[in-house]
Amino acid sequence: MSRIAFIGLGNMGLPMAINLKKAAHEVHVFDTVAAAVEKAKAEGMIPAASAAEAVEGAEIVITMLPNGPIVLKVFEEIVPAAGKGTVIIDCSTIDVASAKQAHAMAEAAGLLPLDAPVSGGTSGAVAGTLTFMAGGSKEAFDKASPVLDIMGGRLVHCGEGGAGQSAKICNNMLLAISMIGACEAFALAEKIGLSAEAAFDVISTSSGFCWSVNKYCPVPGIGPDSPADHGYKPGFAAELMLKDLGLSQQAAEEAGQATPMGAHAMRLYETFLEEGGAGKDFSGIIDYLKTAARS
Repeated sequence: MSRIAFIGLGNMGLPMAINLKKAAHEVHVFDTVAAAVEKAKAEGMIPAASAAEAVEGAEIVITMLPNGPIVLKVFEEIVPAAGKGTVIIDCSTIDVASAKQAHAMAEAAGLLPLDAPVSGGTSGAVAGTLTFMAGGSKEAFDKASPVLDIMGGRLVHCGEGGAGQSAKICNNMLLAISMIGACEAFALAEKIGLSAEAAFDVISTSSGFCWSVNKYCPVPGIGPDSPADHGYKPGFAAELMLKDLGLSQQAAEEAGQATPMGAHAMRLYETFLEEGGAGKDFSGIIDYLKTAARS
């Protein structure tokens, strides 16, 4: 059993922490939202009065936070409170520059940092089947792996500090593009008289095969259970997809790399959110595309 500090108990963080507790680890938690802390307490976790207090004595520290500035602010508090050699894993999805800054801060204090954003959504967090994309030293990755294994179905060591975030934004840019393509295909099929069932049966077994169709189909009643079958209640909210697309475009600009499809996907998600998509799953963009004017 390890003593683990978990900071950030949102829709992803809380179920991840619960899985650690179920695996018999001693989990100390902190969140600025009191209700989230109470839920964690009800699951047998130990509340702390501050992030620094949660970290004291922990062998592993995990953060799951909204953005880069918040991650850096929390690191400023928790890094001095952690003992040398502590593994500190940031599972937030943030910009690469902030991730590298967090690594430098932790390494200067003798800690072993990883940036390890996740893929798999809230369902993966609950089931413990997340994919972790990790950036950091081999030593940090090896020490973190037993704990990450409890929360995830797949761990990938992507390289040095910041590489996990790089992998996440590239993956999610492609996911956004793929989902828009899937939605356009099903929208067109409907308009030209092809049933969604027939379109799915062909696409899912032909060259259009992709995760956005085969595992997360944006049409209700087709394929495996997905947010489309639940009124587009988020598994992965459109707001979060827009955030990740913004990170991808920031990275593309800094690297001088053209990503025209990624840029267009970001504009489409911006419009989707402005026109009623707030609070919906990112696959719900199919409803916007069905009514969008043809240009």
